Amino acid sequence: MLHSFIHYHPELVLHTASSGAVDHLAELYLVLESAGQVLGLGEVRENICYLNGLTPVQVRKAVVGLLEEISWESGPQEIIKFLSAAQNKHPAVAKALVDSTMHDWWARQNYLSVAENLGRPFTSSHSTNQCIFWCPDKQCLDMAQKYVFRNFLELKLRVGIAEFSQDLARIALLRDNLEPEVKISVDANGAWQFKEALENIDRLAALDVSYVEQPIAAGNWDQLERLAEKVPIPIMLDESIVTVDDVRRAIDCHDNLSVHLKIVKIGGITPLLEAAEILNRNNRTHMVGQMNEGSGATAAAFQCVLITQPKYAELYGADGLLDDVLEGITYGNGNIIINDKMGTGVQFKQIPEKCLWEKEI
Repeated sequence: MLHSFIHYHPELVLHTASSGAVDHLAELYLVLESAGQVLGLGEVRENICYLNGLTPVQVRKAVVGLLEEISWESGPQEIIKFLSAAQNKHPAVAKALVDSTMHDWWARQNYLSVAENLGRPFTSSHSTNQCIFWCPDKQCLDMAQKYVFRNFLELKLRVGIAEFSQDLARIALLRDNLEPEVKISVDANGAWQFKEALENIDRLAALDVSYVEQPIAAGNWDQLERLAEKVPIPIMLDESIVTVDDVRRAIDCHDNLSVHLKIVKIGGITPLLEAAEILNRNNRTHMVGQMNEGSGATAAAFQCVLITQPKYAELYGADGLLDDVLEGITYGNGNIIINDKMGTGVQFKQIPEKCLWEKEI
């Protein structure tokens, strides 16, 4: 297990209502190799305490604990079954790292992409949104215009950090200066109370906002359902969705609730695909996305998009990274592009020096 700190270009600072400002991504990599050849590769971000309540040290301890339980000689398919049977015994972030690595290993064994290995066609590109984090208005508009120049026409703004009037002003600024075909959504990361969410969403609807992500904190399903019934635009659940059972709960609620699925939240590619299948079977809108993460985690999410064909894809995580140790992803013309059809499609360009755990099989 390897570790690396990676960074975005200086003008892109991650800043949400739940995370505060984040100046780097702390990434964990699980690498299986034989005779110097990579057999399987996975990645998760460990500095996401604001999402799962775990410090990086706790994440590493959880991952090592899980790795020590695995019978590696059984092969990737059996290990995937083992992870599925483990249920809540291990944190989702630990299972996500191992499960993604197993899918990469299994697909590489068959000389296929992860999507092809699971019976879906591979395409080398897919559209994605871009996210604009909290920043001064001039910088917000400048970043938006640069994204639109690159033909990224779906933008998501982080809100709920300052006064709501400032959020409205930023959206109005973009509406006044961007082409009308640009779609704008917002993510409050659970920052609002129920009553203010009702008022805020009505005002956002007047600015033609596509959807509002996690307007109130996770946990109160009754409030979420009442909110969904009353507001004029869709609500996208993110922090509320951490298990497949949460997906079933969302389906039982008002159909104005959509679902944002992330590998690191739900515990791997396997449970994400199970959740997406339930959503598709019930004709419920979903997004496949990611935390801001490096190329390995982004590529795994890309493969899930190819498999599940969601209405929305949030795959911007590797765009703008200066010192990612993996390569294989590019961005252009509104798309994420991965040309390599082996596994998730990424490989090391520089092996991190910091090894946290190693085992000979």
